[in-house]
Amino acid sequence: MNSARELSDAQWAILDPLIPEPPRRKDGLGRPWRARREVLGGILYILRTGAAWADLPERYPPYQTCHRRFQQWVKSGVMRGILEALAEDLRTRGGFDVREAFIDGSFASAKKGGLESKKTKRGKGTKIMAVADSNGLPIAVCTESATPHEVILVQKTLAEIFVAEPIQRLIGDKAYDSEKLDHELAETGVEMIAPHRRTCKARTQDGRSLRCYRRRWKVERLFAWLQNFRRLVTRYEYSLDNFTGMLHLACSMIILRCL
Repeated sequence: MNSARELSDAQWAILDPLIPEPPRRKDGLGRPWRARREVLGGILYILRTGAAWADLPERYPPYQTCHRRFQQWVKSGVMRGILEALAEDLRTRGGFDVREAFIDGSFASAKKGGLESKKTKRGKGTKIMAVADSNGLPIAVCTESATPHEVILVQKTLAEIFVAEPIQRLIGDKAYDSEKLDHELAETGVEMIAPHRRTCKARTQDGRSLRCYRRRWKVERLFAWLQNFRRLVTRYEYSLDNFTGMLHLACSMIILRCL
């Protein structure tokens, strides 16, 4: 990896207090823990390149160490905590604008299978749902089996929001044209805006509101950013929690660039 893609000192200064020091044995025995910055660097290499853990370069700690620590951080909520803390920091700086938000889904193939990787016409895989704010930054993500329709996953995705501000308008493509969804979101104060399908009989969308649809490219750009992290293009993690942890870390890196 090019050294320019390693964590800078400024970036690590932000992340350092968000990653707890590993506990020490009371008897003082055992090998000392590898530095958290080195381990995180190894995990980020896997996330960016999509390489197998066993192919981690020698400049990083042993791949077993990085993999084990990654699983520990996912299980203990560290990965989600990093994302929430960075998002809150950026929010206080005025870096988010959720008056308009954009939702979409993407498919990550899981050729080796894994938990919650149901088989579809495109093969085994996992669905990644994401919501982007008006700046195209991630404000909510979730993972699910590839079989449910995206319109069914809207509420679940919004429940994963990590920005403490209410969304006013949610814009999606024709897949989100659902009268039931419109009513459900309206009850929570969210206006759903999506072009009607050809088969739609009750046309309720206002043409003026649909002008927002022209800006839906922002969520498509977010998925392009996420797919630069090659570990998210193809799912290799057997555990869905671990795959979600990779997704959370990718979102954290996107937000970290704005701090």
